[in-house]
Amino acid sequence: MPKIIDHDERRSHIVDVTWDLITQGGIEAATMREIAAAAGFANGALKLYFPSKEDIIQATYERALGMMREYVELDELRGLTALRELCVSSMPIDEDRIAAGRVLLTFWQLSLTNPKLQDKYLEHIRSWRGLLHRYLTEGREDGEIVTETPDEQLVDEVVLINAGANVMSLVAGEFSTIALQRQHLESFFARLTRP
Repeated sequence: MPKIIDHDERRSHIVDVTWDLITQGGIEAATMREIAAAAGFANGALKLYFPSKEDIIQATYERALGMMREYVELDELRGLTALRELCVSSMPIDEDRIAAGRVLLTFWQLSLTNPKLQDKYLEHIRSWRGLLHRYLTEGREDGEIVTETPDEQLVDEVVLINAGANVMSLVAGEFSTIALQRQHLESFFARLTRP
């Protein structure tokens, strides 16, 4: 009887291997040859599961986003509380999130020259910005957020704080400690509650 192959399990294993290669050695370490070797496949066998390296990187990036979503429990939250939860959960405040940030940085690098990957990232950013706007609106409706700073500017600040924290945690961790990241967020949230 022929062996039954679980293709989803194999795809997940390839993503696991790619994740490890990227977090340990950057995108340069995640060549198709290295991915195949670490996954226990012949080089050409990867194409059975992913048509290209771009597709493997995209799946790895989606894994990073999925991890971030797992940290957030927004179902029952709204307004300022939901905004805080969303902001804190996407910061590199532990080893798993720092590793996810490394994968994200790799994806950013590749998306500079790859329109398909760039579109994928822009889709994520638009969705994230939409949530930020929603929670700011709810916070204003509930009387929790009273700042006169326009919501668009506040959303820009959150995105820049997050992106900066992720990059700095990887390239200059001493200037982006977890304590410092929390301090920046607390300063941001304190401004929201003042006119």
